[in-house]
Amino acid sequence: MKGRVVVAQKKAQSTQKKTAEAKGASTSAKKPAESVKAAPVKSEPVTKTEPAAKAEPAKKTEPAAKAEPAKKTEPAAKAEPAEKVEPAKKAEPAEKVEPAKKAKPAAKKPAAKKTKPAAKKAVAEETKPAEPAAEAAPVAEQPAAPAAETVAAAEPVAEPVVEAAPAQPQYDTPRRSVAFIGSECHPFVKTGGLGDVMYALPRELVKQNCDVRVILPRYACIPQKYQDKMVYRGEFYMDLGETGRSYYVGIMEYIWDGVVYDFIDNQEFFSAGNPYVGLVEDIPKYCFFSKAALAALNYMNWIPDIIHCHDWQAALVPVFQKTLFKDSPVGHAKSVLTIHNLRFQGIYNIPTIRYWTGLPAEVFNMGALQQAWRDANMLKGGLAYADRITTVSNTYAWEIQTPEYGEKLEDHLRYHSYKLRGIVNGIDYGMWNPATDPALAVNYDITNVLERKPQNKLALQKELGLVEDEGKLVVGLISRLTNQKGLDLVNAIVPQIMDGNTQVVVLGTGDKEYEDTFRYYENAYKGMFSACIQYDESRAHRIYAGADVLLVPSRFEPCGLTQLNAMHYGTLPIVRETGGLKDTVEPYNVFNGGGNGFTFDRYDAGLLLDAINRAKTEYFTSRYHWDEVVQRDMAKDVSWTNSARQYKDLYLELTPW
Repeated sequence: MKGRVVVAQKKAQSTQKKTAEAKGASTSAKKPAESVKAAPVKSEPVTKTEPAAKAEPAKKTEPAAKAEPAKKTEPAAKAEPAEKVEPAKKAEPAEKVEPAKKAKPAAKKPAAKKTKPAAKKAVAEETKPAEPAAEAAPVAEQPAAPAAETVAAAEPVAEPVVEAAPAQPQYDTPRRSVAFIGSECHPFVKTGGLGDVMYALPRELVKQNCDVRVILPRYACIPQKYQDKMVYRGEFYMDLGETGRSYYVGIMEYIWDGVVYDFIDNQEFFSAGNPYVGLVEDIPKYCFFSKAALAALNYMNWIPDIIHCHDWQAALVPVFQKTLFKDSPVGHAKSVLTIHNLRFQGIYNIPTIRYWTGLPAEVFNMGALQQAWRDANMLKGGLAYADRITTVSNTYAWEIQTPEYGEKLEDHLRYHSYKLRGIVNGIDYGMWNPATDPALAVNYDITNVLERKPQNKLALQKELGLVEDEGKLVVGLISRLTNQKGLDLVNAIVPQIMDGNTQVVVLGTGDKEYEDTFRYYENAYKGMFSACIQYDESRAHRIYAGADVLLVPSRFEPCGLTQLNAMHYGTLPIVRETGGLKDTVEPYNVFNGGGNGFTFDRYDAGLLLDAINRAKTEYFTSRYHWDEVVQRDMAKDVSWTNSARQYKDLYLELTPW
């Protein structure tokens, strides 16, 4: 072996070029020193010098000639062209190098393990002449080792980047803090659409880079399972109006899905079983609540950028803020007041409201709270003092400025029209999603709605005792049973739509007149008409899934959520063109197949009957086009995402800093 190495060394010296050999030797001598400092462990694989092992087949002196490419090729593995030489076929060590060649991107360690036996052989042979080859090897292997290290280092760095990437698009707008103040919120207490908005909108705003708190009264009717999870935040005493006494204000906190819920506690005002009792009780209750909400924000030292109030129960918040709280920290926030239903305004005599609020005399004038000379209108005052006014649809924002829908505030609203705008509500896909709804007999989505929706119809018919026939048209009606919802129109045409191929399902409570009327129809049309005089949330979900059409013939409708739920469940709405119904339902066009529902304009029973008959015609004669509309409705985006984005833009408009 010594002789072979000497021969190889002499051949290498004779074939190398003049001073280039000396320069290469000097540089290679420096680099091993650096490599020893950087990675002393790698000096062992260097001494093994697999090229030295390959030098064994160097009997033909060809590997010595190929030692020059070994210098030129930086990665040691590329010295493997020697494998193509015929002697390499006999040399099994060269075959062992091939795995190292394949493992160049990431598997250098196995090659290092294999180098140890080679190192032992070198030690056993005690060949000092192999050192020049060792010097050449580090030169070749040194660049490869950092490359492997950079690859290994890049892998852990890439993982956190991938995890952080999805969070970036969520925060494309500046952060704002918003305090929601209202009288109800699902799931704590809910009597109508306000509860849904107070639940869904804050959760969506959190995704739009908002810090949100919801301030509510702590009613005694809130389910105990939520009461038990509330955490005591603090308490203080607050004077109220001209009562001459201080009232206890407790703050109980509950955090859920990124939203902080603060409940104003006072058993003297909120011990009733229902949130709304009557004006005599409700006026003092919400005067206290409006002032206590602002005082609680100061007490917690949480000063929002925006205070967003809802309906007349919180309408005095902007009035208090701009008067009694104008010099406090919370007085610098901007205010938004949303009208969910203009019919309810909180009107009472001026002396009573002055007694419970203690507001200065200037607010009780015709431009603010005063109405009809002797009364004070809490909603009217809030509209005057709020920085922005919103309604729950664009059409309703226009309608309330007319005598027909203005509820005696049309002049006041026209005066403040420069700060009035409409933003349509959405629905919470977490609660209303036919693909995951646990209340349904069969879940479905847009890909299989045509096959699975009839199964839900059969399950609904069986549940309600109707004739089980998926070929019949099922008409649903989910509503409060009041005149506002157009039930007088429905009452007038029921006998004309019961033709043997149509079934009607009614769910809701309200005026006794309509409750008794629908019970009569259930008895008169057994197996074809079902009157569920109750409100069952899970049954409502099943009606949305099992019905073919849903009636919403409202006299006026600020927004309406039932038609949005129906469309998302593949049920076509039949609506009157008013408020949010007009904004969200496009009439079906028999000529080009466009639209997503059936509509009528004037408040007339004959026009409602005509709309129902048009729906029947399409259902029984043009099922292909009907199914297209069903899928189009399910594909429509009716979530809160777009609505929340519009509210966020409004907040940024008010706070441009």
